[in-house]
Amino acid sequence: MKNQFSYNLLGVKVDALSIPELNFLIEESIKKNKKWIIANHNMHSLYLFHNDPRMQAFYAKAKYTHIDGMPLLLIGKLLGFPMKREQRVTYADWVWPLMAEAADKGWRVFYLGSKPGVAEKGASILCHRFPRLQIACAHGYIDMDKDSQENLATLAAINSYKPHVLMVGMGMPRQERWIYENLEHIHTNTILTSGACIDYVAGAIPTPPRWMGKVGLEWLYRLLSEPKRLWRRYLLEPWFLATLFLREIWSMPSQRKKNRILLFLSTKFHKFLA
Repeated sequence: MKNQFSYNLLGVKVDALSIPELNFLIEESIKKNKKWIIANHNMHSLYLFHNDPRMQAFYAKAKYTHIDGMPLLLIGKLLGFPMKREQRVTYADWVWPLMAEAADKGWRVFYLGSKPGVAEKGASILCHRFPRLQIACAHGYIDMDKDSQENLATLAAINSYKPHVLMVGMGMPRQERWIYENLEHIHTNTILTSGACIDYVAGAIPTPPRWMGKVGLEWLYRLLSEPKRLWRRYLLEPWFLATLFLREIWSMPSQRKKNRILLFLSTKFHKFLA
């Protein structure tokens, strides 16, 4: 599966995987008793990757990196990769089938992240929805120094619970840095970088309408919901990524493919201005 669905675009590797395929990979890591990081890439993480060596080091440790962002999927399709809409997976969609699978197969889940009290509220909602779910949690507002008492206590709590799945929801790039720095001391099978997953479940952050995600407008909803925190991510970072995209087009050996992509972009731009 890894080679069949892996693609290189905009300077990173991504694995085009659907929700059932991701759940299968978690099950595989548990059956083989392996420790796998399943990371994700979106437009923000691409910007961080190209500007932060620590993010590059983290992604080098990931076993799989799924696509969490419709723009990234559309870019992949423009570049000729056979990607499908269902291979864009965001936690707002994945959390429910993931927890259903965990409850059905007896996977123990530990969630690290969110403000104090929020993770517990989200876990309670999930347990009400899936009565057989085994889930523990701890807030993510800890001293990130790997030798701090808070960090050591957090690692002890995780390892004492012996989770099959560890979800780290501290936001990018904090969650990736924490995983990378503590990886050798974490005892679990699958490690997921889950962002604000439980915040959405708990209602601490409004969940974007799912139709907006399907048409690539989820970013707009988030920008309008949290403009002070997200304006730079959605209004400035895409310009840097556009240069990566244009560079990738010019590096293509086929002039016909270049012309086709540029014509498509030109048509869309003129429609926008009309």
